[in-house]
Amino acid sequence: MTRRGYEEDAYVAALSALPGMGPANLASILRNCEPHAAWRAVQAGTLRRPPGRPEAPVLASEGCYERRPGVEWRSLTAKVDPPEWWKPIAARGIHVTWSGQPEFPEALMSDPSPPGAVFWRGRLEALRDPCVAVVGTRNATSCGIATAYELGRDLTAAGVCVVSGLAIGIDGAVHRGAVDAAKVGAPSAPVAVVASGVDVVYPKRNERLWEQVAACGSVLSETVPGRPAQAWRFPSRNRIIAGLARLVVVVESHSRGGSLITAEAALARGVEVRAVPGAVRSAASAGTNQLLYEGAGPVRNATDVLDSLGMFDTSKPSRLPGQWERLPGQPAGLPGSDCLQLSSLARSVLDSMGWYPVTPNQVVLTGGISPGEALQVLDELVERGEVVENAGLYTRVR
Repeated sequence: MTRRGYEEDAYVAALSALPGMGPANLASILRNCEPHAAWRAVQAGTLRRPPGRPEAPVLASEGCYERRPGVEWRSLTAKVDPPEWWKPIAARGIHVTWSGQPEFPEALMSDPSPPGAVFWRGRLEALRDPCVAVVGTRNATSCGIATAYELGRDLTAAGVCVVSGLAIGIDGAVHRGAVDAAKVGAPSAPVAVVASGVDVVYPKRNERLWEQVAACGSVLSETVPGRPAQAWRFPSRNRIIAGLARLVVVVESHSRGGSLITAEAALARGVEVRAVPGAVRSAASAGTNQLLYEGAGPVRNATDVLDSLGMFDTSKPSRLPGQWERLPGQPAGLPGSDCLQLSSLARSVLDSMGWYPVTPNQVVLTGGISPGEALQVLDELVERGEVVENAGLYTRVR
């Protein structure tokens, strides 16, 4: 099937928006029929809604949704002109592609459960690079956030496309790291797979990050533009994250959660799953530690990931976490960049902290210093990005 241009895009989008049109059904239709011909078949009543499909919002004017249980597709087509409906959506920089088209992600071509169509903002070129999914819990620890950020930053700097879900917690941290690397000339860029339409930001607090990812990489979804995130869409989008990846890394996960669904989807596709070890008493690491117990390989930093992908040159010295080299043009003060030397006292305190949250009183006891010195040193470490403070607890991040 060859690309037919704007109108074919409009018909594919309109077909995607029909109530009860699941990805498998849409993929089957587009394999056997040109989009405009499929739309005419719907209008003629020869292509009908599958029985028993769940109720969904029907195609209507932009921003308007109706719910009509069991509505027949034919009754909707008379009210919709796909090219006119699609025009204002396309004008906002939203694109659509489907199997057989040049832009359709190659990794999804042979997926056992591919999306019928993919909508996106930004550029999909990053998907040509080796793709690694980095996922984890929304309720992440400060250590998990720091680890995810460093993985996103270092992998992007190494030419890896980092794929995640743009959720709060681990997903957001890995995307922030990838965006910061892309801003200063990294050879790759992040791709986010979201559960809502690519024009419906969720969660709202990630709006700025959403725009940053779209600006340097891509935000993509199988959900029709204008539709909100719904609970059932998240496990469905996780299969796409797994399908795009050559490797899935779980940074933190509780004993149950979406990141484990992504891991299961990856294993079902023959994609390797690795996990970042966590404290055995941390609920946020219960799922990842279980993955390790069941045989998943450990990931300590980006070097481990690159080694697994065959992209790490073992003839060169291994890079430890926190020793990330500044990219050309990187502004001073960017997390992970070269910074001023810590004072000897600050370095001593940092080395004594370990990787668990501590109070200033614990620093006094372990460091053998006064309360005033402890607070001064902790402020210095926070300012340098070596430590984060949350509710009076200080945690080392690298």
